[in-house]
Amino acid sequence: MTQFVQIENFSKIASYAELFKQGVIVTVLLSVFTVVIGFCIALLLALMRMSNIRPFRALGIDKNGHLRESGILASIARFNPLSFLATAYVEILRSTPVIVQVFIIYYGVFGIISLPSFQMFGFIKFSRFFPGVVALGMNSGAYLCEIIRAGIQSIDGGQTEAARSLGLSQTQNLRYIIFPQALKNILPAIANEFVVIIKESAITYTIGVQDIMSAVNAVKGATFVIVEPLLVATAIYFCLCFPTSKIIAYFERRMSRGDRR
Repeated sequence: MTQFVQIENFSKIASYAELFKQGVIVTVLLSVFTVVIGFCIALLLALMRMSNIRPFRALGIDKNGHLRESGILASIARFNPLSFLATAYVEILRSTPVIVQVFIIYYGVFGIISLPSFQMFGFIKFSRFFPGVVALGMNSGAYLCEIIRAGIQSIDGGQTEAARSLGLSQTQNLRYIIFPQALKNILPAIANEFVVIIKESAITYTIGVQDIMSAVNAVKGATFVIVEPLLVATAIYFCLCFPTSKIIAYFERRMSRGDRR
């Protein structure tokens, strides 16, 4: 049966305001931890994809000392295990639904690994919150990896040559010259990922994380009101995402001023 919006139903929801408040706190914490974990994973993956480690490089040289251009041995010589693993990780996580990943991490991984059962801030169950953060962080890392890799590769190669001429190692070049410039270019994209995670974090209610959607389900079960709690959740997500996206756009304009000629 179709349920229409009724104003008086909002008065029933008002008594559950504390649940929505807790849901907002959990959602924001989920998003912050997810972006931090995702960024660390993405940075590692990006470096792995750009690495030049080829353990079977010697197979690419024939008995006359010439470089093989084709054939199985040439393919094996060009094989980079770190780049292969990073690429496989990115493609698998970008090609599968987030909810499947959340279930695999929660039921598959942390079904074996026992987590301490305590509550953060008095209402956040760590045993459910942490798997949700890990699952979302792994997913976010797959997307941020390409952003970071593109940002690093966007820096002119001449700066790397200049760093080498000054005696800087590859690590020092990446840390002091390349990455600070790349970070400026990718910061807006990383901030936008934070907005995306705010919305995608709603999926973690399926494993019992007490986010905004969990509050909606609690209100629906207690009051048998369906549409109004969803409207409240929509308004909350809008109030979280819209101002954040505008703030990101503001800082993006400020950061791009120095690039204008």
